[in-house]
Amino acid sequence: MSDVVVLDYGSGNLRSAERALAAAGADVRVTDDLAAAAAADGLVVPGVGAYAACMAGIEALGAGPVIAERVAAGRPVLGICVGMQVLFEHGDEHGVVTKGLGLLPGGVTRLAATRLPHMGWNTVRAPRESVLFAGLPEQSRFYFVHSYAMGDPAALAAAGATVTTAHHDTDFVAAVERGSLSAAQFHPEKSAETGAALLRNWLATLPSGD
Repeated sequence: MSDVVVLDYGSGNLRSAERALAAAGADVRVTDDLAAAAAADGLVVPGVGAYAACMAGIEALGAGPVIAERVAAGRPVLGICVGMQVLFEHGDEHGVVTKGLGLLPGGVTRLAATRLPHMGWNTVRAPRESVLFAGLPEQSRFYFVHSYAMGDPAALAAAGATVTTAHHDTDFVAAVERGSLSAAQFHPEKSAETGAALLRNWLATLPSGD
């Protein structure tokens, strides 16, 4: 059973992520202990609300270097929702640009859509080489709640990432995988069996999940 830490840096939605990961087979705990976050088989970075507020919480905890060091060492990290967004170079909300962790190229901006937030179930288009979506049928649906996203899938693909997209008036990045770093714009913990299957796929990549 894999040892997974859900990082508590003051963002919400921690317990639902904890429950979903436990149901998927992880030995999981929610903690702000950076030593535990560094040592775990897998680290989950959740996030809801504003980009700037999430980055402020990460910086106040001093968690940025721990996340970056895990990625540099090839140790698994999974970002969820705004926890995915902060992995990019910056986020632009209401004209305010906030520096992100810079672990993925590009920035997060407001979706060019007539109806925001983008909230509810939506299908995704995953490439065949995706590990997160392995075994899931085409047109699988996941639960989204967001108004901002990374909108340049081609730039991520050019940087060597495996990119899954979704469409809400415009294409945007729904998930990304590059080395040991994985991230989802949607909430797998709120996405019923498809979300559970994705979490099981991620857990299978962890050192104790083989």
